[in-house]
Amino acid sequence: MNKVQLHQQLMKHLQQLLNNAKLAAKQAHEAATSEENIAESRYDTLAIEAAYLAQGQSQRVIQCQADLDACINLPTSKSTIGEIGALIVLVDEQKQAKYLLICPVAGGMKLKWDQHTVLVITPQSPMGRALFNQQLDDEVAITIADKKQHYEILQII
Repeated sequence: MNKVQLHQQLMKHLQQLLNNAKLAAKQAHEAATSEENIAESRYDTLAIEAAYLAQGQSQRVIQCQADLDACINLPTSKSTIGEIGALIVLVDEQKQAKYLLICPVAGGMKLKWDQHTVLVITPQSPMGRALFNQQLDDEVAITIADKKQHYEILQII
């Protein structure tokens, strides 16, 4: 699999998230406007709660669309440094490989690339900050939960 296929997989996953958010927003809107939820007394807040839920789901749709838009033109050509669109292979002190894709959004998402699991990270994450503008064979250190971890950049794709 190449980076184009990895990008397509990312876009498919983001589109699915958007579709799910639209469905949830539609259902929340229907619940908020349903005759069954009309308040029977001033203490009956079901319609108000449903309206808040519909508003939140609508905001989620907007965010999912923004995430999708942010990734449409993600670079898929080979990278030489840690940058947006770079697929970076790290090796830790125990010689365990980690595959990371630097993306403007969708941090934490996991994708499949060949037989490897690729973790999507953002430049704002601790690992993303450590890898940004780094080159092949550079060493990076990151502290997670008061434990410093060291990695070497094995490959940038």
